[in-house]
Amino acid sequence: MELFADQDGERLDAFLARRCEQKLSRSFAHKLIAEGLVTVNGAPSKPSHRLSRGDDIVVLLPPPEVMALEAEPIPLRIIYQDEDVIVVDKPAGLTVHPAAGHPRGTLVNALLTVCPELANIRGTLRPGIVHRLDKDTSGLLVVAKNEAAQASLARQIKDREVHKLYLALVRGRVEPPQGVIDAPIGRHPRRRKRMAVVEDGREAQTRYRVRELLDDDGVPYSLVEVEPLTGRTHQIRVHFASIGRPVVGDRLYGKASPLVERQFLHAWRLGFRLPVSGRRQEFESPLPPDLAAALEALGC
Repeated sequence: MELFADQDGERLDAFLARRCEQKLSRSFAHKLIAEGLVTVNGAPSKPSHRLSRGDDIVVLLPPPEVMALEAEPIPLRIIYQDEDVIVVDKPAGLTVHPAAGHPRGTLVNALLTVCPELANIRGTLRPGIVHRLDKDTSGLLVVAKNEAAQASLARQIKDREVHKLYLALVRGRVEPPQGVIDAPIGRHPRRRKRMAVVEDGREAQTRYRVRELLDDDGVPYSLVEVEPLTGRTHQIRVHFASIGRPVVGDRLYGKASPLVERQFLHAWRLGFRLPVSGRRQEFESPLPPDLAAALEALGC
């Protein structure tokens, strides 16, 4: 892969992460440079090398690692299951699917134990996955058990027929008490592991309704029902942070909280049409103990 520097003074590793964000993280760029797989104007360089406009950067990408999916006996709370779909109540701390550097210990590995037929679906590392929850977000998620069901659910998501409601506790009083946050989301221009509201981002809308206003020794909180109308990465967390109301406990877009050790975000309700019958199904998941305890501490 050949690239040309488009500005003066940018670090080589930062340039690679910016220009190749779909393929390279900054840490992976460091690794490639250290292994001599990146040259600047024909010569090896360092991650901290400052580029000049027009510099010729050549990157030799190693072939992707081939990962085999393995079934693992990870406990799962199954809400519903038929021949086409399975609905699970995902606990916080569980990643949805394997990725490079994280091939095991995911929801997909757990599902293969109870639904070995998932291995027959194309898309090796994400069989049946049509939507995701962040690792530290708990709640409901539907997985397709065959390709026809996967196509049906994907169409429903595209047509906005899948109804997803979350409960979020955010810092401060949300005003007005109901509305839609409409702001485009894209990769943060400097912190590449974060998303942000950016002018050239992808369309994103989040509908919300304040369920209850709470107070902790003068510190206000809002318990909010949230419906993401689009499906951008970290959408709810980014949108509420952008209006100065970060999700409680969100260390990436807000800060740690004594109320809860992870972000207070729970996929509470999920509705969709069953792929074969077309019958609409609605599911609910109660707040897990850690989030319920946080509300109790606030007198809710």
